[in-house]
Amino acid sequence: MAEETKSDAKRPISDAERLELCQKLDQELDDFINSLERKRYTEGWQEDRWEEEMDKHPFFMKSNPNADEISPLAEGLAKLKYDPEENTPLELATSYKEDGNFNFKHKNYRLAILGYTEGIKVRCDDAEINASLYNNRAASHWHLKNYRSALFDSEKALSFNANHAKARLRAAKSAFEVAKYDTCIEHCQKLLETQSKDKDVVELLNTAKKKKMIKERDERKKNRIHLKKNEEKEMVVKAIIERGIKISNCDDADDIDLSKLEPCLPGAENSIVHIEDGILKWPVLFLYPEYQMTDFVKACPENVPLTNQLEQLFPAPWDENDKYKCSTVNIYFEGYDKMPHVVNPSKNLGELLLTKYFELKAGTPAFFVLPRGSVIESRFLESYL
Repeated sequence: MAEETKSDAKRPISDAERLELCQKLDQELDDFINSLERKRYTEGWQEDRWEEEMDKHPFFMKSNPNADEISPLAEGLAKLKYDPEENTPLELATSYKEDGNFNFKHKNYRLAILGYTEGIKVRCDDAEINASLYNNRAASHWHLKNYRSALFDSEKALSFNANHAKARLRAAKSAFEVAKYDTCIEHCQKLLETQSKDKDVVELLNTAKKKKMIKERDERKKNRIHLKKNEEKEMVVKAIIERGIKISNCDDADDIDLSKLEPCLPGAENSIVHIEDGILKWPVLFLYPEYQMTDFVKACPENVPLTNQLEQLFPAPWDENDKYKCSTVNIYFEGYDKMPHVVNPSKNLGELLLTKYFELKAGTPAFFVLPRGSVIESRFLESYL
């Protein structure tokens, strides 16, 4: 009996039994896994923050960390790369150039300028690296439209390497942008000595020559206008002195200057006294105290009666009672004695400017216009007592 049992135990397992056993073991494994406590893995990087996490690593970071955030590893790497005691000037300049190139590649031109500048400060003896640093900084300035700085740096690069074609081309383009056409032409001609068939350089050269001609023409025109204005100013001052017109704050005839004759009224800046065919034309101010109104006439000829000007102003739109007529008003000026003085408006303006006590203030003769015999005229005169 025992032998039969032993024999049965040793018989091979059938395929059906093996399959049933595997399924049982799989189920037991699944049950075991499902029974384990579920915990979130927190030791790695979150999927949505992997770029941020990489940027924290010294080997992958794209920006400089704050002083209080720098890790010992990053500090060590920085020391190895930038410490003057650990690197030669050439190695330092090269490292800063690489930093600048990295930022330039990513269009961070201001950061690139900082990198190239630090490399330039090292003052290494390698002319080629210095030329490259200045040329690359010029390129950064060019992209920021800092054309004057781009021109300066390009020419500094050429001082280290006169055959630096990129630096010379950028110098030519920068000079053109700041209207230094002679400089642009000079650099273009240098380039064409070795690149005689470069169409872009030839076109830039021809354009610069045309611009130079236009600029010189405009400057000549500007100089002629400036010269003419100076001549006119001298003629005006000479005419004022010859006529003996008293100017406020000018005790000496040699002290007369047109800057003291510029009108102070808003909008009247371009109405300064001028001369035409030997006739002085003055800006004139008429004041109406009763209504707190004024009239400003830009160019009153000195050889025309004041009445002629008033006839063009009357009737006034604000004079509802029709009180203001040349025949019914009195004209006053305030003299340098701080008193009102009545004038005869039938006289020419030039004659009135020579009246006793008259003093020209702010380059503008000013006259008060009041209805003759009116209450407002009485009050006006009493205000000076």
